[in-house]
Amino acid sequence: MGRLFGTDGARGIANSELTCELAMDIGRAAAMVLAHHGQARPKVLIAMDTRISSQMLECALSAGLCSVGTDVVSVGVVPTPAAAFLVKKLQCNAGIMISASHNPCEYNGIKLFDGEGYKLPDALEEEIESIVLDQSCAVPVPIKGDLGRIVYRPDAVDLYIDHICSTVRERLDGLKVALDCANGAASKTAYRIFSSLGAQCCMLCDQPDGVNINEGCGSTHMEKIADFVVKNGCDVGLAFDGDADRCLAVDHEGNLIDGDKMIAIAALDKKKNGTLKNNTVVMTVMSNIGFFKFAKENDIQVLTTKVGDRYVLEQMKANGHCIGGENSGHIIFSDYATTGDGQLSGLQLLAIMKRTGKSLKELAKVMETFPQVLVNIKTTNAIKETYERDEHVIASIRAVEETLGNDGRVLVRASGTEPLIRVMLEGKCIDEITALAEQIADTIRAL
Repeated sequence: MGRLFGTDGARGIANSELTCELAMDIGRAAAMVLAHHGQARPKVLIAMDTRISSQMLECALSAGLCSVGTDVVSVGVVPTPAAAFLVKKLQCNAGIMISASHNPCEYNGIKLFDGEGYKLPDALEEEIESIVLDQSCAVPVPIKGDLGRIVYRPDAVDLYIDHICSTVRERLDGLKVALDCANGAASKTAYRIFSSLGAQCCMLCDQPDGVNINEGCGSTHMEKIADFVVKNGCDVGLAFDGDADRCLAVDHEGNLIDGDKMIAIAALDKKKNGTLKNNTVVMTVMSNIGFFKFAKENDIQVLTTKVGDRYVLEQMKANGHCIGGENSGHIIFSDYATTGDGQLSGLQLLAIMKRTGKSLKELAKVMETFPQVLVNIKTTNAIKETYERDEHVIASIRAVEETLGNDGRVLVRASGTEPLIRVMLEGKCIDEITALAEQIADTIRAL
């Protein structure tokens, strides 16, 4: 992980950790790196989610970019995957998404994309870090006509909506769908996408006010949409996070369909249709044991990466695979997108329901989910860097692994975006793995 950019961009509390000055410096440095790599007058797209600090940071980033002679294309509030799509569609040299994804409104972040809509390579992020943190080179000071300009394209979101709708042939007429937009970027796009294909849409949390993003709603609070679906007789519910790059679902009974099951449903459908490239799915180490059992039973190969959709995407790009993701709901369909896209994922799921005539509950039976416990431990960056080498933590993990044997697994990892260490256990007995997870967590808390 870099000094400024984590696994999903630069993040922090807006106006305290992620300041206007830092945003301006990042914009200026990004433009300088682009110019260094052959773009004489780069054009950079900027998009944002609905949190109150996004406009402030957009202004700072735009000022930094323009101050060194880079033009800016501002597309306003759109989902992160829309920003990635529009970078290439509008022929920009790079893109910036201002969002902190599923985090509370006080946080924000800056995520960079290259001209093809992929997350910026580590090497270029490191060059930007060097300019921002080390002042590794002199900052140019253009004047007169050499300054950058800002062009506003609020209509650009229409191009994204048209693209998402074009990825399926099926109409959604007859489906009653609940959509939880997390008071985030999907508030601008979800109704238009799903209603235009014929679905009867029941909207939840689609009235952003700048501070209610992810507040008790969206894909991190699935109880809300589960309750709504059951009470209102919906066929399915889809919940997005603040920047709409992830999606989780519930069936008509309110049962959770997580990212693992959504990927399993889509992968099996692709295998049956002969479109599962290389007969392979790319997952992370956080994927449930049940997914690997499903894959074995259906003769599907699984490649495993570190946690983070950027690592999933790297593996997919390197080997030409077409589907991969995380159980958190980041799902990448590389035939249509360069990053995780919650609305695209949800649409693919509904298309399978229409194509097969099966309910989501029936489709989800392809995979059994083993009990899983996840304990998040708030900590400091110093402990995040050193806990793996602590002898007490090592001994505690080893003891739990010996207790579980072949009937479960342990995964302890530091979050790439938050001040957390995550302890995850899977096994046959929920009570046992809950107690064992707390046993490891208590050891880490004592550091």
